[in-house]
Amino acid sequence: MAFDPQFQALYDQRAAQGVRPLYDMTLAEARAADLAAVQADAGALEPVREVFDESIPGPAGALLVRVYRPEAGPGPLPVLVYFFGGGWTLGSIETSDAICRSLTNGAGCLTVAVGYRLAPENKFPAAVHDCYAALCWTAEHAARLGGDASRIAIGGDSAGGNLTAAMTLMARDSGGPAILAQLLVYPNTDYLADTQSRRENSDPLLFNDKSVQWYWDNYLSSPEEGANPLVSPLRASSLAGLPPALVITAEYDPLRDEGEQYAQRLRDSGVPVESTRYPGVAHGFFAMAGALEAGGRALKQAAAYLRTAFAGDSIEA
Repeated sequence: MAFDPQFQALYDQRAAQGVRPLYDMTLAEARAADLAAVQADAGALEPVREVFDESIPGPAGALLVRVYRPEAGPGPLPVLVYFFGGGWTLGSIETSDAICRSLTNGAGCLTVAVGYRLAPENKFPAAVHDCYAALCWTAEHAARLGGDASRIAIGGDSAGGNLTAAMTLMARDSGGPAILAQLLVYPNTDYLADTQSRRENSDPLLFNDKSVQWYWDNYLSSPEEGANPLVSPLRASSLAGLPPALVITAEYDPLRDEGEQYAQRLRDSGVPVESTRYPGVAHGFFAMAGALEAGGRALKQAAAYLRTAFAGDSIEA
């Protein structure tokens, strides 16, 4: 493997420390280790003008959302609804805090991070229903928050990218809310993926093929659910009419190929797509801007893409 030099240093450190795969830990251990790793590699938190939490109505009780307001910019502001990663099993609005701060300032937008329910306690479709409820709530309450309901984008990393793709299908098929653009960072797109990247990436020191299967097993009640397009958006009968997309993938990621296949399928369906593979890095790098220059570059790319979309400028395929 030809790792990015900075990523190689992190890899060597993990090897020296004998870091265990998350799937070999208890659920509580894995959640704590995931949060600690994300916070260690995210770097100093970028200041924003305001951050506050709200409790909103969800399909099975209250949902927590965190709202970020940028340092500068007159209102009403465009809005990004963000879904954190963690295989539907780990993660929280805390693990996406650094990402949301960077995107808020970089894109000049209001950001709403969604604290959806986790598996295996709450299996599919709990997270999907929570995220859609939060998207609808954001559209309905945008004005009160200082946002512009006509300029809403959505995004997420890993499982959050999967949920982003599911949201675009739900919004298209149910008549709203209108979504201006989507940010898909190394998304899961196909439960049944049998790809080169899934087969090749088996290193236990990295997010690997076993990690992917562990998360799917936690999320789904049965393998048959994997055919549902809200689980596997790559298997949707049509991707026509979906919002323009930025798809970011990593070279050493078992999800690389299915993310790039989804980008191509969007493109073939007439959706404007920008797709970038970051060389020498692995799954998770988008949350590692404090340790990896590649993570910082990807965040800046995502913010610039969103800023362009919010400005109403043309996004070319």
